[in-house]
Amino acid sequence: MIDSVTALTVRQQAVVEALQHELSTGSVLVGEPVTSRPAGVWRSDTVQAPVLLRPDSPAGVATALRACAAEGQPVVTHGGLTGLVAGALTGPEDIVLSTERLQQLTPVDVANRTLLAEAGVTLQAAQVCAAEAGLMLALDLGARGSCTLGGVAATNAGGHQVLRYGMAREQILGVEAVLADGTVVSSLTGVLKNNAGYDLKQLFIGTEGTLGIITRVMLRLRPRWKTQETALVACRDFDSVIDLLNTLDGELGGTLSAFEVFWQDFYRLVGRGGGPLAADCPYYVLVEALGSHPATDAERFADALAQATASGWVHDAVICQSGRERDALWKLRDSVELTLEQGPAAIFDVSLPIADMEAYIARVRTGLRSEWGSDFRLWVFGHAGDGNLHLVVGVGAGSPAEQRRAEACVYAPLATVGGSISGEHGIGLEKKRWLPVSRDRAELDTMRRLKRALDPDNLLNPGRVVDVPAGAGPRA
Repeated sequence: MIDSVTALTVRQQAVVEALQHELSTGSVLVGEPVTSRPAGVWRSDTVQAPVLLRPDSPAGVATALRACAAEGQPVVTHGGLTGLVAGALTGPEDIVLSTERLQQLTPVDVANRTLLAEAGVTLQAAQVCAAEAGLMLALDLGARGSCTLGGVAATNAGGHQVLRYGMAREQILGVEAVLADGTVVSSLTGVLKNNAGYDLKQLFIGTEGTLGIITRVMLRLRPRWKTQETALVACRDFDSVIDLLNTLDGELGGTLSAFEVFWQDFYRLVGRGGGPLAADCPYYVLVEALGSHPATDAERFADALAQATASGWVHDAVICQSGRERDALWKLRDSVELTLEQGPAAIFDVSLPIADMEAYIARVRTGLRSEWGSDFRLWVFGHAGDGNLHLVVGVGAGSPAEQRRAEACVYAPLATVGGSISGEHGIGLEKKRWLPVSRDRAELDTMRRLKRALDPDNLLNPGRVVDVPAGAGPRA
């Protein structure tokens, strides 16, 4: 039943009344059970939409979208709500479609090394399922326990192992998605090579739910590693960081899987004076190699670090001797929330050539200093081995106007080095105005053409990534 005190628009009311009869029990939530939900990770506000749909099957998603399309009702997709670009924010006229009940995991196909999973399954659950079958899902994020596979695919998430295995799209062989009108596009192939026409899954991977809502993914699994060598290295200058990357990548025979760089301020914060290395160097690098030769991998890893040390690129280093030590190092990397304990701050995600990183961060600091003097906070860390950096910037009271000024300091310098305003978090609502820094007019026009063709009434995650007028149609 609809709560009589909940104010719904005519469209929302019609959708709710239709779907209460068509979807399973518990699939339609209205009022306080919706508006009491958090709007996203590390946010203090709550969901503003008064209606949330949570179908328990892909067919239910299709039914829900058909009902919304019939009424011209905008829909915002919710997965694990771990995104950081305001892609899941809602307004009072929206309806939320949550994938939280799409939880089915099929048994691993060991022969083909694939795993079929519904969109609401968490990344960690898929990782565990693969590991139990003696395989691995080569994708890992700090939010692994909360982020969902649908969201991971929709944002083309990256994470810790991109250097070796690539982004989320490299781990996905097929996708099932539902278009705005309820049409189901199922491209769940389990084969690695498939050149039979257009690769339709790429319409939905990385497009943030603006072209279709992903309901299932066919994941590519890899042989599970047998050795895991991890170290934390201190470097006295950024040239040494680059030389260290090239040395390790060459000497470790393709097993280098993570190369995470901490600028000194970030290392001091997450280490809180108790890190395994003294906090007197400007750069720290967390390196990890995943191998398959227990008899030789540890020695080869140590030899590669010794070579880098002899060359003067490593000032100090500690090699993990146990799983507990390894977990402690990765906890440093994943303790991003500590930056938010220091006051209002914004998290940025950019990508650029590694050779330009030192000069780029210097330009960001200069820009922040020109705007706020010494009254700003900046922490820098990231998957520098694949060109991706994260910056956490704290300025003033964190007002929208101050945020826009901080954005200019972070994004504008990327234009001169061919960088991207998003390495892995996506565009959402927050970065849309800056998209021309990374995409030219022809690219933006092509994005709009795709949106008009697949969602002519602009119902799916409207306003995200690119703006397209509702009802524009394919040729508008």
